[in-house]
Amino acid sequence: MDESMKKKLTERILAEATEEGLSCPQALAIAAELACDPAHMGRLCDELKVKLYGCQLGCF
Repeated sequence: MDESMKKKLTERILAEATEEGLSCPQALAIAAELACDPAHMGRLCDELKVKLYGCQLGCF
């Protein structure tokens, strides 16, 4: 992921995350809107210590 994309994602994640974290549907919507691979989104959330919850697959 290039630095420009990482910056955009970081800004969106931090803007939309609550104390609980970020819901899986929200994370997927942001990734789709910014044409980002959801796996990159997940890794960036990990780096930012933003918890993902409400996994649509029941993983989290």
